[in-house]
Amino acid sequence: MTPQPPENRDKDAGRWSDLGRPPLNATALRRALVRPGSLWTALDVVSATGSTNSDLAARAAEGETEGAILVAEQQSAGRGRLDRTWSAPPRSGLFFSVYLTPRVPVEHWGWLPLLTGVAAASALTQAAGVDTALKWPNDLLVTSPDADALRPGGTLTERKVGGILAERAGPGVVVGIGLNVSLTADELPVSTAGSLALAGATSTDRDPLLRAVLRSLEHWYGEWQSADGDPVTSRLQEAYATGCATLGRSVRAELPGDTEITGEAVAIDSDGRLVLATADGVQRPVGAGDIVHLRPAAEA
Repeated sequence: MTPQPPENRDKDAGRWSDLGRPPLNATALRRALVRPGSLWTALDVVSATGSTNSDLAARAAEGETEGAILVAEQQSAGRGRLDRTWSAPPRSGLFFSVYLTPRVPVEHWGWLPLLTGVAAASALTQAAGVDTALKWPNDLLVTSPDADALRPGGTLTERKVGGILAERAGPGVVVGIGLNVSLTADELPVSTAGSLALAGATSTDRDPLLRAVLRSLEHWYGEWQSADGDPVTSRLQEAYATGCATLGRSVRAELPGDTEITGEAVAIDSDGRLVLATADGVQRPVGAGDIVHLRPAAEA
């Protein structure tokens, strides 16, 4: 798919119908991010597409250069891990993918989605004023109200505000991020979802939020590459563990073949795997590629 030039405005007036959700300013974003010496080499914004990951992967197969960014105002076939769907109203969030060609040993490439999580969480905490945590392996969490929280006795709970999907493409990796920014309670796709707005964000202006996430990603990617992909030397392992809400909790890892492991999440190992301490005293590492669901142990 050839992206529509971002400066072209849709003939459909619907693009401008929701003044509370203005379109991204592609020209300003490009000016701020695509510059000499930057990781980012190109930035395109399209009004709608099926999946930015799929589109950018197709471009990677045709020789796309590292640092390309593809942003969609709306996705009709957005995907999460294991092809789970991700949908949201137009311009209600940030839906984008980046193309990276890491120059580190391939055995360290599995850290890319975790690295992206660290970058996004730290950027959103600062730029949106919302404490953002990580749920292993690829979710971003915020503390948001329950459906009745605005009523007397309402409570707060952790909710998924974003997800990350990394896929091999060409000689590199396409990393996609979906982030709910201004969704209202009525617009949430599932009861466990949330948005920055519902979490009390100080800003839901998507332009500075996108810039903050991409600059943070550039920083962490540079640190990781300078350390030849070593998660300890780059401090990536430490940063992920510090921000990971999964650690210290009793969880149930559901694996293929209707098997499961239950235990306390005690560490993130050097391969980015979650280490579970089981009741029989064994520590079991679980990789992101091995897991179907990770749930609280008490959840039915």
